Amino acid sequence: MGFLEKIGLKKKEKVEKGVEKSRSGIMKKIGKAIAGKDTVDAAVLDELEEILITSDVGVSTTIEIIDRIEARVAEDKYLNSDELQRILREEIIALLKDHSPDKPAEFDADFPQKPHIVMVVGVNGVGKTTSIGKLAHLYKKAGKNVMLGAADTFRAAAVDQLKIWSERAGVPIIQQGQNADPAAVAYDTVESAKAKDADIALVDTAGRLHNKKSLMNELAKIKRVMGKVVDGAPHEVLLVLDASTGQNAMQQAKAFTDFVDITGLVLTKLDGTAKGGIVIGISSELDVPVKYIGVGEEIEDLQVFDRELFVNSMFKD
Repeated sequence: MGFLEKIGLKKKEKVEKGVEKSRSGIMKKIGKAIAGKDTVDAAVLDELEEILITSDVGVSTTIEIIDRIEARVAEDKYLNSDELQRILREEIIALLKDHSPDKPAEFDADFPQKPHIVMVVGVNGVGKTTSIGKLAHLYKKAGKNVMLGAADTFRAAAVDQLKIWSERAGVPIIQQGQNADPAAVAYDTVESAKAKDADIALVDTAGRLHNKKSLMNELAKIKRVMGKVVDGAPHEVLLVLDASTGQNAMQQAKAFTDFVDITGLVLTKLDGTAKGGIVIGISSELDVPVKYIGVGEEIEDLQVFDRELFVNSMFKD
């Protein structure tokens, strides 16, 4: 087995293990719903709808999935349970948005312009700063010239935490300490990234409660000042969410999209929850791709999201 094949197998194993709790719950329920049935009828679809909703896929996304399955079942009245599971996987994969070519997810991919500026948002406690540190490490490992910006200046621990990650990853950090103006830090980060010919700059931002309007106004200001230094910056706005909070993560996501244009999602703590269905619901409802998922504590456990691998792992017999 070649080196790349080994990496692919390790990734597959990590994802399968990461969604184990979610899979065991959802597949057990689906198994009961279709046990002894040789055709997929309205009763089976009703049960499937309830299973998906209670598995944190969300109401509107579930209805869309069921509608898609119904359309296909109508073509073949004698669909069996194996075929239902195959169609379920296919329709969910089709529903999940793929990565955009101008916002590549792979760490060794080329960016359309340099420096590529990424603004990272999310409430406190979801693993935002840790995710930035892991991203910095993985980009550096892939040969990128990386820079960090510590614009979460209201929480003393955030600046210190990002500084530790910058040392661990061996990448420079722009910081002005606690209570500094976040927009000023963001401006300096982008300016420095431009001057030092960085490939990518990851800017951490404040994570106070998502219902605080002042925070959202601040994020809009940070976004504006970055665009004054580099055209089109930020080129990405990643929203970090804790998958284990289920529908609460959905509410946070909707609140953030009111103020900033989210271009990608990072779902952390998937390995510790049975609420993996939220990955499908959030991506579908926001019409935003999931870029990265956290399936463990290790640095390498922050993975580029592969929709086929995720869905096939989640709905595996």
